[in-house]
Amino acid sequence: MKKDVYILAIESSCDETSMAIIKNGTDNIATTILTQMDTHAAFGGVVPEIASRMHSENITMVLEDVLNKANMKVEDVDAIAVTYAPGLLGSLLVGIEAAKTLALVYNKPLIKVNHLQKMEFPLLALVISGGHTELVLMEDDYKFKVLGETLDDAIGEVYDKVARVLDLPYPGGPNIEKYAEQGTPSYELPIPMN
Repeated sequence: MKKDVYILAIESSCDETSMAIIKNGTDNIATTILTQMDTHAAFGGVVPEIASRMHSENITMVLEDVLNKANMKVEDVDAIAVTYAPGLLGSLLVGIEAAKTLALVYNKPLIKVNHLQKMEFPLLALVISGGHTELVLMEDDYKFKVLGETLDDAIGEVYDKVARVLDLPYPGGPNIEKYAEQGTPSYELPIPMN
C-alpha cells in the first residue's frame, strides 16, 4: 500500500499570505488565505514595503490556522513547498524564510515553486504576477527565455493607477474592465516599442 504524501505549500508572492496542505499532489486538505486588499486599497494599489511587512506579521497566524483546519502538525507533513518566483522581492523573502526555517527545524525537504512550471511544451506564456509582466518562450522545464518584459511597471499596477486617477475602487482591473465593456473606441493606440 502506497503512503499518502502531504505537502505544506506557502505562497507570499504579492499581497496575500496563503498556505495549504495538499495530499498526494491534488487533494486540498486545508487552505488559509489572509488578504491585504483592504490595506492596499487606501493607496490604489499594492505597496511592496507594506506588503512584505504584513506578510511578516501574518505568516505565523496563517500557519497555525491551516494546521488547525487540517488537524495536523508540521511533523505530519512530508515536505515544505514555497513560491520563490516571480513576485515582489520582499514578499517572496518572507515566505521563503518561513519555509526554509520550517524545513530546517522539522528536517523536511524544501521544494521551490515557480509560477511558470507544469505546462505543456513548447509554449508562450504571458506572466502577470506581483510586480512582473513578462512574455516568456518556454521550451521545457527550467528552459525558458524571456522575450520581453515591462521596463517600469506591471500591467496590474497600471490598472490600479488608472483606476485611482478615474476615482474607481481598488483593485483597478475589474472596475476598468466593467466600464471598458460599455465604452466605444474613440482613438487608435500607437504600436508599442518592439
